[in-house]
Amino acid sequence: MKEDKVVDPLITAKHTDCLREGFHQWPTLAFGKMPAMGDSRWTGDLIFSTWKQAETGLPPDNGLEYRKGNSGGGFDLFDFRFLPKDAWLAKEIEPDLSLSLNRRSFDRKIEIPVPFYGAGMSYGSISEHIMLARAKAAKMWGTFTSTGEGGYPDSLEPYKDHVITQIATGLFGVREETMQRAPIIEFKYAQGAKPGLGGHLLGDKATLVVARMRESVPWVSLFSPFPFHSVYSVEDHKKHIDWAKTINPQALISVKVSTPTDIDMVAVGSYYANAHILQIDGGYGGTGAAPEIAKKNIAMPIELAIPKVHRYLQSEGIRDDIVIMASGGIRTADDIAKIIALGADGCVLGTIELVALGCTRCANCERGRGCPFGLTTTDPELVQLVDIDWGAERISNLYASISYQLRDILRRLGLRSIRELRGRSDLLKYCKKEPCQDA
Repeated sequence: MKEDKVVDPLITAKHTDCLREGFHQWPTLAFGKMPAMGDSRWTGDLIFSTWKQAETGLPPDNGLEYRKGNSGGGFDLFDFRFLPKDAWLAKEIEPDLSLSLNRRSFDRKIEIPVPFYGAGMSYGSISEHIMLARAKAAKMWGTFTSTGEGGYPDSLEPYKDHVITQIATGLFGVREETMQRAPIIEFKYAQGAKPGLGGHLLGDKATLVVARMRESVPWVSLFSPFPFHSVYSVEDHKKHIDWAKTINPQALISVKVSTPTDIDMVAVGSYYANAHILQIDGGYGGTGAAPEIAKKNIAMPIELAIPKVHRYLQSEGIRDDIVIMASGGIRTADDIAKIIALGADGCVLGTIELVALGCTRCANCERGRGCPFGLTTTDPELVQLVDIDWGAERISNLYASISYQLRDILRRLGLRSIRELRGRSDLLKYCKKEPCQDA
């Protein structure tokens, strides 16, 4: 370790090799005796292990916890019912992780080689450098990333085959020419971290270039309404989708919703409105800009919403006709596998990509100069902290580690495909206390 590094004494030996990489300057800010690193869901171990995966492309082997957090609930209380070792798939068998994003009998077929893609992060909430790094990584892996609601910068056009364009309630930056670029158009009806509140971009992040892209006034806070005031029924919802398909007949349509108690009815409505993908966004998601009181008290947790939707669509006989993507607090490969076992087809990743690029969960995302690592900022000096190629490489390495772990999980469950895992809640057990007890 370099002698000029200031290291908090509470960091254990298992963290020091991450610091030796020279990648990160450990944040010296501390409150009382606790270092300013993470929280119960994103523990210091999970943050360090994500950095390690982004550096090496593999999970850490030095004792860092990379599978679970310490929240006392949610995914952290589930584990897998692995088969005895002699029943595992042979090492030469490589389980298939591919996922079709269109199960309808109409429109183009799109398949991605991994069961995940990048979540919507808008121009203004993150820097253009981060958008480009995410898009470049998506192209490297043959998957997708989403623009979020702040418009589609022209710099993303070289990656257009791997970029989802989002239409949100504020209609910021929505243009026909960018809709025509996109293989997937995403309607954001609600965000799980703040359902009923809409989107917020505070004034000091609405710089000249951000305002120009969003067609707004510089330095004035932007608020996306809730909901779309043109959509109050399934028929209205279908008109939205028909409008998008008129502009781009080749596009698949994704619908992003939060998790109200009638999420199963919402899912059926999106099916009959001809959506191809339903992204269900649970309450654990969002950056540090999302109000904690909303994140913890409004939306249904994703691990409750997904099985409810999965079972209801099965009872309606339409489960295999729509793709269900889960988002909202997916932190690890284990989380991905668990939510698929609960009924999702795949996952949409957000915060984990920012952590791979250096996020320490300091929760200053709403401020223009609040992110010390140049991630959730529009400040022209701070954005230079992230090199685009470096960022793409780290996200790509993270994807490699996740894929490696997913195949290992499937191998130990005796499954040859990620599709065989969907809805297999019998392969999970509930671990309220150690050792795990049967569900």
